[in-house]
Amino acid sequence: MNLERKVFDMVLLKLEAVSYQSDQRIILDQISLIVEQGAFLTISGPSGGGKSTLLRLIASLLTPTSGEIFFQGKSQQQYDYTEYRQQVSYCFQQPSLFGETVLDNLTLPYTIRSLTPDQSKMMEHLEMVDLPKEYLTKNISELSGGERQRVALIRNILFLPQILLLDEVTTGLDEQTKRIIHRLIKNIQQKGCTILQVTHDEAEIQEAEKLLLIQGGKLKQ
Repeated sequence: MNLERKVFDMVLLKLEAVSYQSDQRIILDQISLIVEQGAFLTISGPSGGGKSTLLRLIASLLTPTSGEIFFQGKSQQQYDYTEYRQQVSYCFQQPSLFGETVLDNLTLPYTIRSLTPDQSKMMEHLEMVDLPKEYLTKNISELSGGERQRVALIRNILFLPQILLLDEVTTGLDEQTKRIIHRLIKNIQQKGCTILQVTHDEAEIQEAEKLLLIQGGKLKQ
């Protein structure tokens, strides 16, 4: 009984026969998946197969047509949306920044938690992705694509989530920026964060700890 309880405690995320349909088209079909605490799953497969849709369902950006998603043993639908998003954080392929400066973006995680912004912590995180602390006041219109992605990523991890969802975040980036992001991802995994990444990058697929393939809306493990 104790062993069963221990195994249950390790399960962070569970999908039970999750399907998603849009305009009469089945995007995902009966996806069942168990993700344990601290796992690093890489999801690949042909374009249009449903990979990004799966991440958006887990992120609660979409609602399953059928089936159910459980997080920490509780149905996703039972969570307050804001509370859930603080624990299950989604990073877009195209980083979505707002306001005028990097500071505006890194202040958001504090604002939604009603906390006083900690600029020292922000600067530490900038340096984690090889951006000088002076970037805190930099206008976002002056950032390169790779810099924008790095700012978006550290905005998501200033308060480390339980699960980080990465939707092709290295697509179109130069090799140096990819290495910086890979180093950051490894670092946060070592801190106990569970990671699910969607990628077409051959190097990331080759280095996957666990690889899942989604093809035609079906999961192939």
